[in-house]
Amino acid sequence: MNNRQFKYPDTKAYEFVTNRLAKRGVKLDDLAEIIYQSQREFEPTLTMDRVQEYLQDALHKRELLNNAMVMLELDRLVEENKVAEPLSSIIKNDVGVFGVDETLALQIANIYGTIGTTNFGYFDRVKKGIIAKYDHDQSHVNTFIDDLLAAIVAAVSGKIAHQYA
Repeated sequence: MNNRQFKYPDTKAYEFVTNRLAKRGVKLDDLAEIIYQSQREFEPTLTMDRVQEYLQDALHKRELLNNAMVMLELDRLVEENKVAEPLSSIIKNDVGVFGVDETLALQIANIYGTIGTTNFGYFDRVKKGIIAKYDHDQSHVNTFIDDLLAAIVAAVSGKIAHQYA
């Protein structure tokens, strides 16, 4: 069967990302809740079902999946001491001037337009819900995952802004 017959052909990448997020304790419902709570004041007709639909659409975009795989894998490899120094220490300590985590996240945040940059800045700063959990957790390497989650929320929020504009 030809992959072009499916709406979301890259199931291996989707499964990699969603399984890795689940293994790290991320529930997609937690992301949907942040999106819903932050966007419903702007879009009163928004429903949680619609948010979950938009979240699934975003999670099947190749741009998101490619960056998410890299981000999740870098956190894992550093945590398992499989990355050479000095990069390992830079990532492990989430050095502020590193910026690669935010750069990859911004590419995700902008998949529905540059409104994602503003959204990402907001969610990266306020660290709502599960984003805060990973930002504050010192027992794992979370340099990339907190930015990844903020970027996903930012991207879907951008999609909502375009849908309801």
